[in-house]
Amino acid sequence: MAQKKAHEVDSWLARPSTQAAIVLIYGPDRGLVAERARAFAAKTDLPLDDPFSVARLDGSELEKDAGRLLDEARTVPMFSTRRLLWVRNAAGQKALSDDVKVLCAEPPRDATILIEAGDLKKGAALRSAVETSEWGMALPCYADEAKGIDSVIDEELQSAGMSLTLEARQVLRRNLGGDRLASRGEIRKLVLYAMGRKQIELDDVKAAIGDASGLSYDDAIDAVLEGRVDEFDSIFARHTQSGGPPFLLLAAAMRQFQAIQLMRGAMEEGGRTASAAVASARPPIFFSRRTLMENALKRWDGNTLARCLTRLQEAVLQTRRRPNLSVAIARQALLGIALEASRLKQRRG
Repeated sequence: MAQKKAHEVDSWLARPSTQAAIVLIYGPDRGLVAERARAFAAKTDLPLDDPFSVARLDGSELEKDAGRLLDEARTVPMFSTRRLLWVRNAAGQKALSDDVKVLCAEPPRDATILIEAGDLKKGAALRSAVETSEWGMALPCYADEAKGIDSVIDEELQSAGMSLTLEARQVLRRNLGGDRLASRGEIRKLVLYAMGRKQIELDDVKAAIGDASGLSYDDAIDAVLEGRVDEFDSIFARHTQSGGPPFLLLAAAMRQFQAIQLMRGAMEEGGRTASAAVASARPPIFFSRRTLMENALKRWDGNTLARCLTRLQEAVLQTRRRPNLSVAIARQALLGIALEASRLKQRRG
């Protein structure tokens, strides 16, 4: 089948197969999806700023214009030997999936198709079409784990000619991982803060990024999970008014919801109870929070968790694009999830 496991993606992108005419990069980590899509696009050796060589399309546009991707793929290039059709924001659009299915059976001769998509479940039409084609390649992107985070940290520090103490790395790592682009942004902010020195210390990390292990973050996320709207709003206000970056709360929320998503998957696939899933969680869940986590697992189903994670990831990206509105963006996203939690609590108890 034309797919790679998550840990194989980077090695494939370093030397992509020339047979892959349709490349699908998908997953819940939108920053990582975008980063890897750019890496693949660069490997085509096409001038990415040339509109005659690269056609940029949006999944929503293709849904409204059925057959357009087929037309673009079959258009003979005028000023180059090959074109790149770069599709962003793909999801479960039927028109796009239908076009891709046709192209997977009859690959374009003069074009390479690159598709950036969100989290696609196994069996989704778009994902299945690419995975079952000898001309396709499906590459999953999931939130960075410790090894992936360390690789990103090392890349950025080596580029800046700097190093990091062990204590500083441990604290920095705890604040990263929800979104690849956001993680890189935080590391670059730290590098800029410590510019002029060879080694970054723990105090630098705390000053530039903060320490997400503080109790206030757990309190805020617990309030979100339990739907305690007023309590969350009060904690959020204290955090931001004291100069705390709103991104840290978004990152903490993403890590928590990703952990719940993994435990929920263990419940659904392994037939575990909520208490068993919490008891076997790694890293272990602190005793005082176990009941709260068990209740969350009973209330939040897989679809709702995925929707919340998408909302958080989008909020992270928006805070990077519009830093002057970061507080409002983070508050709106987290408040919306807290309100949803409140409704779930009333409905399911």
